[in-house]
Amino acid sequence: MTLFKVTVNKKAPKKLGIFLLKNGFSKRAVNNAKNAGGMILVNHKRRYTNFILHTGDEVIFIPGQEKCNPWLVPSQEPLAVVKETENYLVVNKPAGILSIPSRYDVNALVNQVLGYFERKKSVNIKPHIVTRLDRDTSGLVLVGKNAIAHARFSQLKKDKFIKKYHAIVHGNFGLDELKGTIDQPIGRKGTSIVRSIEPTGKKAKTAYKVIAQKENASIVELRLYTGRTHQIRLHMQYLGHPLYGDPLYGQKDNFKRQALNCFHLEFPDPFKKERQVSIEVPDPLDMQELWHNIPK
Repeated sequence: MTLFKVTVNKKAPKKLGIFLLKNGFSKRAVNNAKNAGGMILVNHKRRYTNFILHTGDEVIFIPGQEKCNPWLVPSQEPLAVVKETENYLVVNKPAGILSIPSRYDVNALVNQVLGYFERKKSVNIKPHIVTRLDRDTSGLVLVGKNAIAHARFSQLKKDKFIKKYHAIVHGNFGLDELKGTIDQPIGRKGTSIVRSIEPTGKKAKTAYKVIAQKENASIVELRLYTGRTHQIRLHMQYLGHPLYGDPLYGQKDNFKRQALNCFHLEFPDPFKKERQVSIEVPDPLDMQELWHNIPK
């Protein structure tokens, strides 16, 4: 059984309900604890949310049963788990699947996570995708195992999540452009999925550095400071170096998906104060083979 302990300090709100909200317990989670088999205890006694706390009190929160959407079907596809704790896991998503299902495609990463926990016979697990990746982008994804984890990660500022990518792009960079920052706003016209650099668009910032070059191809390491749709693909097109496998923003080639992999993910663990989690994985075989086959 998962439970959460929080000690009341001098600066904490004194009313229990407000205290819980400030500590990452959403209104839905509080209602579940009261009405769906959970408990809220103060110094080991059940209390209502209007209870007045005192410095040093120990609040124990036992979540109620979360309801899963009935149309979320567990998948028996294998899941590449890189790190797992009591409240979250980090997985290595392959290219070719969505992070969450759409009305047209119900076999997504979250379905694989459900299947993983079903095989482990874990109970009261409802996965929440914290950091998403596009269908054809591979790499590290953070998944909360319950609503409390999702809420606590959501309360972190976006700049606390450091995501770095490797991309294989067309063309070579000059000596004076081997690293830099692209700060160009991104927008779209109408309902098209295609984005473009738009002066009136939303702020988008990407840092890059070239780490290897071959004949008319380069490997670039990128860090996102914002999370706009198609940001890396569009910013690399802006530099004149579209990704391999990205005809939407570049040119046709023989690679079957955009050559983009999230190889580094870093974030603070909200359940262990001031502990920074840093994870890296190698690029997938298809990107390694693509680079190997490009002439020197």
